[in-house]
Amino acid sequence: MIVLLVYGLSILFFVLILLWILVPALYGLPPVPTRPERIRKALKLANLQPGEMLYDLGAGDGRVLFMAAREFGAKAVGLEIGPVQCAWIWLRAVAGGLRNRIEVRWENFYQADLKEANLVFVYATSKELTKLAPHLETQMKKGARLVSISADFHEWEPQEFDDRELIFVYEMPPKAGSIASYMMKKEK
Repeated sequence: MIVLLVYGLSILFFVLILLWILVPALYGLPPVPTRPERIRKALKLANLQPGEMLYDLGAGDGRVLFMAAREFGAKAVGLEIGPVQCAWIWLRAVAGGLRNRIEVRWENFYQADLKEANLVFVYATSKELTKLAPHLETQMKKGARLVSISADFHEWEPQEFDDRELIFVYEMPPKAGSIASYMMKKEK
């Protein structure tokens, strides 16, 4: 009986691990977490304020959501395609007493309504950002900010840039340009 229980739990654990990795990867982005210090720096650079609404596109394990809620006093919504990640974030939010500040949605962020967002956080490849840009332009409200880690939107000029951590901050509607045009202005 104990052997069957251990065997069953092993299979369940294996399936959960596969779902954690494979579901997001099937949509183009495998789960790759970023360091808490980098997230904190990005949220500071984007000037996240208490009570603002942050959306994390591809929330993963929820680390951006929890930091935004705990350290910045923001309300946070995670959009995640992986069902295991959604369940994990929800359980942590409930257990941590943050259910009223953190929401997770099992949703494809390419089709999400982002009109409530004051700040959108995204950690993706340049290829994914190129695909995402038209959706962000139509969905994000004027004055909302967008922070991208590691990759930039090639046709948009950032409002802020951290060259050490590769953090790009944009304000909507995006200004035409590029990181090169931003750097040229900063040198003057």
